[in-house]
Amino acid sequence: FMPQPPTITKQSVKDYIVDPRDNIFIECEGKGNPVPTFSWTRNGKFFNVAKDPKVSMKRRSGTLVIDFRGGGRPEDYEGEYQCSARNEYGTALSSKILLQVSRSPLWPKEHLDLVEIDEGAPLTLKCNPPPGLPPPVIFWMSSSMEPIHQDKRVSQGQNGDLYFSNVMLQDAQTDYSCNARFHFTHTIQQKNPYSLKVQTTRGIMETTPIFMYPYGTSSSQIVLRGVDLLLECIASGVPTPDIMWYKKGGELPAGKTKEENFNKALRISNVSEEDSGEYFCLAANRMGSTRHTISVRVKAAPYWLDEPQNLILAPGEDGRLVCRANGNPKPTIQWLVNGEPIESAPPNPSREVAGDTIVFRDTQIGSSAVYQCNASNEHGYLLANAFVSILDVPPRILAPRNQLIKVIQNNRTRLDCPFFGSPIPTLRWFKNGQGSTLGGENYQVHENGSLEMNMARKEDQGIYTCVATNILGKAENQVRLEIKDPTRIVRGPEDLIVKKGSMARLDCRIKHDSTLKLTVTWLKDDAPLYIGNRLKKEDDGLMIYGVAEKDQGEYTCVASTELDKDSAKAYLTVLVVQSTPTNRMTALPKERPERPRDLELTDLAERSVRLTWIPGDDNNSPITDYIVQFEEDRFQPGMWHNHSSYPGSRNSAVLHLSPYVNYQFRVIAVNDVGSSLPSLPSERYQTNGARPEINPTGVQGAGTQKNNMEITWTPLNATQAYGPNLRYIVKWRQRDMRESWSNMTVRTTRHVVWNTPIYVPYEIKVQAENDFGRAPEPDLVIGYSGEDLPSAPRYLRIRQPNLETITLEWDQPEHPNGILTGYNLRYQAFNGSKTGRTLVENFSPNQTRFTLQRTDPISRYRFFLRARTQVGDGESLVEESPAPLNEAYTKNHVDIATQGWFIGLMCAIALLVLILLIVCFIKRSRGGKYPVREEVLDNGDRKIDDPSFDYSDDDNKEPPGSRTSMEDGTIKQESDDSLVDYGEGGEGQFNEDGSFIGQYTVKKDKEETEGNESSEATSPVNAIYSLA
Repeated sequence: FMPQPPTITKQSVKDYIVDPRDNIFIECEGKGNPVPTFSWTRNGKFFNVAKDPKVSMKRRSGTLVIDFRGGGRPEDYEGEYQCSARNEYGTALSSKILLQVSRSPLWPKEHLDLVEIDEGAPLTLKCNPPPGLPPPVIFWMSSSMEPIHQDKRVSQGQNGDLYFSNVMLQDAQTDYSCNARFHFTHTIQQKNPYSLKVQTTRGIMETTPIFMYPYGTSSSQIVLRGVDLLLECIASGVPTPDIMWYKKGGELPAGKTKEENFNKALRISNVSEEDSGEYFCLAANRMGSTRHTISVRVKAAPYWLDEPQNLILAPGEDGRLVCRANGNPKPTIQWLVNGEPIESAPPNPSREVAGDTIVFRDTQIGSSAVYQCNASNEHGYLLANAFVSILDVPPRILAPRNQLIKVIQNNRTRLDCPFFGSPIPTLRWFKNGQGSTLGGENYQVHENGSLEMNMARKEDQGIYTCVATNILGKAENQVRLEIKDPTRIVRGPEDLIVKKGSMARLDCRIKHDSTLKLTVTWLKDDAPLYIGNRLKKEDDGLMIYGVAEKDQGEYTCVASTELDKDSAKAYLTVLVVQSTPTNRMTALPKERPERPRDLELTDLAERSVRLTWIPGDDNNSPITDYIVQFEEDRFQPGMWHNHSSYPGSRNSAVLHLSPYVNYQFRVIAVNDVGSSLPSLPSERYQTNGARPEINPTGVQGAGTQKNNMEITWTPLNATQAYGPNLRYIVKWRQRDMRESWSNMTVRTTRHVVWNTPIYVPYEIKVQAENDFGRAPEPDLVIGYSGEDLPSAPRYLRIRQPNLETITLEWDQPEHPNGILTGYNLRYQAFNGSKTGRTLVENFSPNQTRFTLQRTDPISRYRFFLRARTQVGDGESLVEESPAPLNEAYTKNHVDIATQGWFIGLMCAIALLVLILLIVCFIKRSRGGKYPVREEVLDNGDRKIDDPSFDYSDDDNKEPPGSRTSMEDGTIKQESDDSLVDYGEGGEGQFNEDGSFIGQYTVKKDKEETEGNESSEATSPVNAIYSLA
């Protein structure tokens, strides 16, 4: 393994808000060689993890775990944390992580008077929610938990206040309570409700619009680049005004704007610098209009233009680190080395800092380090780590030793010699121990060490040695190359026309390299041919006895070795002789016709010629067809092919020809008995060449290794080449990368692209070319480079719906590195130090869920999940099932309702509740009567239709340290009938199921409160809740 300075691979977000009910995990993971060690600072000072028993670090990781199961306050651990990963080659830093604990503060105590308002007047009901962390979600409801209907007249502003553009009489039919929902605790706090009293008049005076928010005629807003900008205008008036939005000097940003809250708010998504300017909202009704101008300025936290990248150099090499960022205002760049400012770091004569660039010249061994670039302005900062590793490694050959490569003569071949070293070694090839390096037109040495031969000849056979050399040493490897003769069908089958019941022979004479194993197979209509009793496969052909009608079809002889193959086709036609009544004519013997003769070529043209022949004797059976065949002497000399066929009444035909073919023709006559012998060949006719008119078919691209892609195609045949020196222009480029095409001109039917990324799509074109020109632009084909092992699945979620089953859900890997073929799940039960046997499940690639039947309710399970491609299984994701819900229950299975102690306890609780109710009744009789709405106890049972919020289950946890304040409330009038009569409404909290968190207090007489200010009677409602 190569030495490597540390790198931070995973860390928590910069602004990290945690749930106070859970343990805290501050992530910091890294890699390097040797494996780095981790340390932390808190608020700029060293954080001693070993000193605090609640704090630990994960094994082989820097992730901090703060465990509160033994008690403790999460607030004590708030602060700014930073992680360092170091080994002997340098130190990498994480970003500064600001850890804050979520807070759900109580609502301030306040007394809300009855709001009296004239009909038609504007009104604002203030919310002023407590400042939670993160800020709560605000919504308005009545005290009976009914949502407040909102429209363009009545709506909630972004600050949480409720605005009435004009008050109407029906607005007094309900009260209005502001509610704050806190994210982490899932609790809802309710503000004391407002009650309205609307004064009616004989007629409502219509008024022109006036802005309720923002105030005045102009305002300004500053927004950061990349976030959403929300502009808001709320206006009063009768009738209710309409709001419209404009931008001075132009249109609203296209595709980025959205009007919300009944057109009272304008949202601009993903703000950029060009969104700066002046916007104005226009409020209008039939009485007039008014407008408010908002000046928007866009600032920007730093963002990367060029983030520094890791740099690996050999001793004596030059290099540079570049750190370029932009922002508004423009960020300042600060360099650190191994976590310390570069100004105070030990001097390095090979290093020069020039603003946002560090230049390295003539680097020396031992100067490896990790550099940090900090780009900051008043709105934020960026921190990037980039290591500079100075490697000094002797050459290594990465290929297997003493490889044997076999190749067919005259084919292109490649001998691979992958190597590594630092400084980068020089590579040379030698043959049979010769002292000079290989060169010339037939050899090409690639940068990756491969030696490519354009055409392997017999004299190229031998032992080749590759030698990699640098200043630290050398390494070598040998490859033995054997040149084999090609496999060729020297005499293939010819088209036959035979009579049903007769015998047919299809020739297939083969020449091949004697050191290679030859396999001969026959196909019929492109499917494997079954060799039954009537068929006999011979060394140089195929015999068919008792030809039947089903034997008609196309026959293909395929000769193949481990390196190449050849094939030849012929069509067998079966004639069925019809029986006729006996007469004097049928007594004459019928035979196959005589061969045609005296072939003549006339009307010679560029792409056609007329062929004329004299028919032979039909031998008492009329000639039904003539078959014209041709032979060319360039690609397949001596091989005859069917060209066309004509009725037996013809003895002349115009033949359509292809360019650059040296044609020779012959004619076969056919009657009901069979086919004649072929005629003697005609004279040859050479057509002129032309550029190809078609491109190869069957173009494919697929990886044979994880770092390559093999491009193959079906070549053009003799009548498609159209000219000399047929070759193929192969082009490829990565799909959707907008890069230029790479190309290679070859004469074979394949080309391998090396050093490709793992399983990425490529655009491929293969175009035919000869000495006359190129074929038309080819179609584009999509191929894929080689596959590799997939990464681990993104997650594995474990749920235990009951004590009998465990449900697993997972997602596919972030990097599939190929086509997923399935998943492999290994799991075993364990209980303490005891483990069960490992079980294995395999799943299809589209299955991401599995239900496991537990063998017992106590044991836990450990799961190992891996994804699979055709290369193999990838990295495992390991998870464990959570601990059993209640071990006592799972062990004993006792019905608690039948136990005597439980029945006694329930009776005692019932008696205590009865006593408390009697005491409360006596207390209230002394202190006066206060009407209580029945809705107090019904709130938990009401269903809320508003989808903008939900109430949590009863088992939601309350934040540690949370308490309900118990102080005397202010005495109100008896007519002021609300929840405030029974405690400070601002302190009461709702769970998301609608139940109260906290306590109610019953008010005392003035005399009682003066006698003992702290004494309070416990509400029977709270008594019931506390016992429950």
